[in-house]
Amino acid sequence: MADLALESRTRFVVRRPGLILSVLLLALAVGWAFVPGLFTSYDPIAGVPRQKLQAPSAAHLFGTDETGRDVYARVVHGAALSLWAAVLAVVIALIAGSALGLLAGLRPGWVDSVIMRVVDVLLAVPSILLSLALVTALGFGTTKVAVAVGVANVAHFARLMRAEVLRVRTGVFVEAARASGVRWFGVLYRHVLPNSLGPVVALAVLQFGVAVLEISSLSFLGFGATPPTPEWGSLVAGGRSYLATAWWMTTLPGLVIAAVVLATNRVSRALEERTA
Repeated sequence: MADLALESRTRFVVRRPGLILSVLLLALAVGWAFVPGLFTSYDPIAGVPRQKLQAPSAAHLFGTDETGRDVYARVVHGAALSLWAAVLAVVIALIAGSALGLLAGLRPGWVDSVIMRVVDVLLAVPSILLSLALVTALGFGTTKVAVAVGVANVAHFARLMRAEVLRVRTGVFVEAARASGVRWFGVLYRHVLPNSLGPVVALAVLQFGVAVLEISSLSFLGFGATPPTPEWGSLVAGGRSYLATAWWMTTLPGLVIAAVVLATNRVSRALEERTA
């Protein structure tokens, strides 16, 4: 039985080359975050002024910036801060949103009504605007940006978790467990949560890409890490003044952000297909 399941998963992955490419891209980004020295030997902070504004070449894959710093090295070293912030944002949204959705699904009535009205209000505001409002109140810094993005996306997880709990709690196996004398906590732990988490995990992967994009956007606006600390959004912002003469300073970090976001979207779709 285990061999058949493994064969089914292998066939599922092999038949989707786009999924394989997406996983490889995400693995590369994670490698940048954990072992940047394995991918580049250049210092992301110190530059060589005589090498400033050099176009992409074998020596500098992404070219150099206005102070002679290697742009590829800054992208690689910036992955740690950008991806860590995205993970923090998703964890905050996942835990808080799932708890609210679980409570709303298990307690129909005024508790459900109050939680879902709050969720409706949050969903009525675009998450990037809500994140901008929150980070304006919280202040500057990557951690505060991550918290703001996480709070702004709580409603998505709350709505999905509530829907899944309402679907699962009416299942025959749940009713059988209750009829046999199992308490609600046991039913929740053994039956409701395991059968509700699949779509929520797929949403978490999708929201990781959204978080990368939103955190980069707020960093682009100047709310992220303080220069010269490399961060993907600030790298794009730093090249705005040189678009006419050094397009690579903005374009190539922007393409890295787009590639990571698209890769997470593809992995999320694959998870949805497996849990459908």
